[in-house]
This record gives sequence, structure tokens and C-alpha cells, in this order.
Amino acid sequence: MAKEKLFRGKTVEELESIKMEDTLKLLKSRPRRALKRGLSEQQIKLLKKIAEAKQGKRKRPVKTHLRNMVILPEMIGVTVHVHQGKTFEPVMINELMIGHRLGEFSHTRRKVSHSAAGIGATKSSKSASVK
Repeated sequence: MAKEKLFRGKTVEELESIKMEDTLKLLKSRPRRALKRGLSEQQIKLLKKIAEAKQGKRKRPVKTHLRNMVILPEMIGVTVHVHQGKTFEPVMINELMIGHRLGEFSHTRRKVSHSAAGIGATKSSKSASVK
């Protein structure tokens, strides 16, 4: 039997059915403060798009630049494409991500891998042939 996934003692179904005030009590102080201040117009639009995607009304993926959006229980089960500076990276939202920000799961920096040094980069390579 599979173990039921819980977030602070609540199942996914319970989380999706409770009100925003009760959700705030489950979050830590930083996301709770951000949500108490209210949602911006862009964040409200994003939540509407996510609701449409959950109902199956939306064919295109949900794309957003809102890396600072706090993940709410209504977002569970949806793949959101988060902008990372150049491209949109898909982020599948699960119950363990509640209270975090979308940007935490879409990294903006890549590992740098250098090749060999070029001609003139070191003293010994100055006399090397160009061939």
C-alpha cells in the first residue's frame, strides 16, 4: 500500500478544500506575510490560468515570469513553465512545494564548463603554431 502524502498533517484533498485563512496558518512566516499583503493582478491572472489548466479548459502550457509567486495548494498537480531569463523551464508542482516560491525550482545559472586555453593565453602557447 502506498504511503499517503501529507503536508503538515493534511492530505492534498484537505489542502485544496480549505480556505485561504486556514492555509496561511500552515505556512511559515515569510510566505504568510507575502500572502497577507495581498496578491497582485498578475498573480491573480496566474491563479485563474492554473484553475483553467486543472479543469482541462486550457490547451497551451501555463507560462509565467512570476518567479516570486508563493506556491499555493490550488496549484498542486499543474505544470507551470517558469521563465529563467532566456527560456521557460517546466516545473511540476507537488504538495511538498507549498509555501516555496516558483523561482526556487527554476535555476537561472548554469554550470560553467571551459574548454582548453586559446592561443596566447599562456606564455608557452604564444610560440605554438596556428595549424
